[in-house]
Amino acid sequence: MKNTLGLIALSPLLVFVVVNTATALMVGDFYKVPISVVFLISCIFAVLVVGKGKTPDRIKTFSKGAGSTNILLMIWIFAMAGTFTATAKAMGSVDTTVNLILSLLPANMLLPGLFVTACLVSFSIGTSVGTIVALVPIASGLAQSCDIHMPLMIASVVGGAFFGDNLSFISDTTVVATTTQGCSMRDKFKVNAFITMPAAIITLVLYLIVGHSQSVHLHELPSINPWAVLPYLVVILGAFVGMHVLSVLSVGLLTAAAIGLANGSFSVLSLMTTMSLGMLSMGELILVSLMAGGLLELIKQAGGVDFIIEKLSRKLSGKRSAEFSIGALVSLVDACTANNTIAILTVADTAKHIAKTFNVDPRKTASILDTFSCCMQGLLPYGAQLLMAAGLAAISPMEIIPYLYYTFILIISVCGAIILRYPRRYS
Repeated sequence: MKNTLGLIALSPLLVFVVVNTATALMVGDFYKVPISVVFLISCIFAVLVVGKGKTPDRIKTFSKGAGSTNILLMIWIFAMAGTFTATAKAMGSVDTTVNLILSLLPANMLLPGLFVTACLVSFSIGTSVGTIVALVPIASGLAQSCDIHMPLMIASVVGGAFFGDNLSFISDTTVVATTTQGCSMRDKFKVNAFITMPAAIITLVLYLIVGHSQSVHLHELPSINPWAVLPYLVVILGAFVGMHVLSVLSVGLLTAAAIGLANGSFSVLSLMTTMSLGMLSMGELILVSLMAGGLLELIKQAGGVDFIIEKLSRKLSGKRSAEFSIGALVSLVDACTANNTIAILTVADTAKHIAKTFNVDPRKTASILDTFSCCMQGLLPYGAQLLMAAGLAAISPMEIIPYLYYTFILIISVCGAIILRYPRRYS
């Protein structure tokens, strides 16, 4: 009976996969399926089938999840990002920043250059969302200027963004993983570096090869107005010094608005219209975020997350199976919550118990929790990072996933570290 209830609790995720796949096969293109409609169908199914109490009670549970603090913060970020991007574009900031980069970097170095920049920014600020907000508009403009495949260019930024999300000392996932497992950030960094750095280096080499093989067509570059670059410099510098992403976007928006009004790019009315259109452009992302929050709350309340934890923590026979079970636990919970920090918090006690039982080093446990959760988060089409990147680039999140080279290589790297008992010092 318990198994049946657990499977029913997880059934909305199966509905999501089946509807998305079936529709994509019918139209012959995974990228044309509107993710918001797929989510709507899954949410209706969840309210009718999953959860405790009568339908009105389930709707209240759904609404509670949709209105959670994390979801509302994400919506604020989406709205501000859309407003800033539209305003910066209207006053010429995006085009000017793109032209400046093109004048400094060879065209065949854009992919590796963006990846390294995203790695450095995310490592410095400890947040993948902040990195994506700062760099995706620039990457989108570069892809258009050079006729480079847009999803490939955006994926280079997303991959680099998760490098820092996973490795940075100030990342919330690092803080939670080390605190719950009882190890220092420095020690966790040492273990993580052995897993992450090889993946980053291989990805960089791959982007160098892909970059050289790209047929790049540069458009003629106009003269560069240094004032127009200022909004993005402000955003990137604000992120580097550790400002909250909403503060960064607010300062960037004010800077873009002030420069645009001063140089006549727009009037007060046209500025307000541009800001409004920017917010509206994020409408689908906001709806998807609300539906995802409600759907995942229903799954959690119905016992779907507990079911996963219980099943995967059984029948372990050694260090390797223990470490793989910890990775699988945090990955599946992340798929159910679309938040890697919450996923780590949810399974932390279970992971610590498994690690203690099978003598797994706490530093290795913390590294596994952080790495697997970031890998899963980086592949979720309904996660904040891919939704944000896709929205800013005006493409589908499904289009980005096949080009997330860093994430796929990192998965191989962390699995290899478990199988080969690497690094030896912590195994």
